Amino acid sequence: MSEAKPVASSSCQDSAHRFCVAPMLDWTDRHCRYFYRLMSKHALLYSEMVTTGAIIHGDRQRFLQFNHQEHPVAFQLGGSNPADLATCARIVEDYGYDEINLNVGCPSDRVQNGMFGACLMAQPELVAECVAAMQRGVAIPVTVKSRIGIDDRDSYQQLTHFIAVIAATGCRSFIVHARKAWLQGLSPKQNREVPPLRYDLVYRLKQDFPQLEIVLNGGITTLEQVDEHLRLIDGVMVGREIYHNPYLLAQVDGALFFDEQAVKSRQQVVLALIPYIQQQLAEGVRLNSISRHILGLFHGVAGAKGWRRHISENAHKPDADENVILQALKFTQ
Repeated sequence: MSEAKPVASSSCQDSAHRFCVAPMLDWTDRHCRYFYRLMSKHALLYSEMVTTGAIIHGDRQRFLQFNHQEHPVAFQLGGSNPADLATCARIVEDYGYDEINLNVGCPSDRVQNGMFGACLMAQPELVAECVAAMQRGVAIPVTVKSRIGIDDRDSYQQLTHFIAVIAATGCRSFIVHARKAWLQGLSPKQNREVPPLRYDLVYRLKQDFPQLEIVLNGGITTLEQVDEHLRLIDGVMVGREIYHNPYLLAQVDGALFFDEQAVKSRQQVVLALIPYIQQQLAEGVRLNSISRHILGLFHGVAGAKGWRRHISENAHKPDADENVILQALKFTQ
C-alpha cells in the first residue's frame, strides 16, 4: 500500500463536512442539537436515524420538527426502497433540512431485518438506485454514511467498488466509519469497538477518489486528532465523545473554522439554554427530555458530579422546570 499523501488544505477548509456531529440513535434529537448549536455555529449536526416507514406512516412532526437555529443540520434516513426514500427525501427537504444522509452503516439486528443499514453494503447497485431516486426529487445534497466493509466483504477492492458505483449517480460526499461491521455475532456496541479501526483505508479512498468529499468517522476523541486527520481527508465526524463531553464543541469554531469569536463558558451555555427550556416546557415537553443531553457539560471539571446528580434526581419529576438546571449550576461555582 502506498503511503497516504496530504490533500490540499483548501479542500479541507472548503468542505461543508469539515467537522460533523454524528447521527446517534436516541441521542441527537432536536433538543440535543439545539444545545450543541449554542457551542458551535459551524459544526454540521446530524439527526438520529429515522426510517422511511416512521415518516410515511408515523408521527411526521415528531420526527422532523426542528429549530431554525440548528442550521446547518442534516437528516439521516434509513431504508432500502427507492420510491419510499424519494418520498421521504422530498418531505425532509420541505421541512428545511440542509442535507439528506442515507444510513448504510448501522449493524443492529432490527436494521438488518428491515433490509437497510450496513447490510446494504453488499448491494451497492441498490444503494445507487436509492441515492439516484432521492437526488431526482430534491435540490439539497444527498450523502451516504457507510462502513469500510461488512463480514467477509472487507477488501479494499470491494470498498472502492461500492464507492464508485454510488459516485456514478453524482453523489459527491461519503462519510466512512473506519471499522468494518460484523453483522452476525457482535452487538451494535461491540461493532463500535471490536473491529479494528483502519484509518489508512479511508485516507486511501481520498487518494483514489480525489474528486469526492471523504469524511472520516470512528474513534476520534480530541481536536488534535481531528487536525491530524484533516491533513489527509476532507472532514471528520465525531459521535460518542461529543455526547459524553459536549463542551469539546466550544473549541471547534476557533480551532477548525478560524472563527475567533468569544467562547462561551459552560455556565454561559447553561444560561443561554434556559429560554429554550422555558419555551419547550410551555409547549408540553418534559424537562428530562432536554436535560438528559446536558449531563456531560461539566465533564472533567469541579462540580461535575453534583451537577449530574442533581439533574438526574430531579429533572424527571412532574413539576420539574428550569430551576432544576439553575440549582444544579450552583454545584459548579
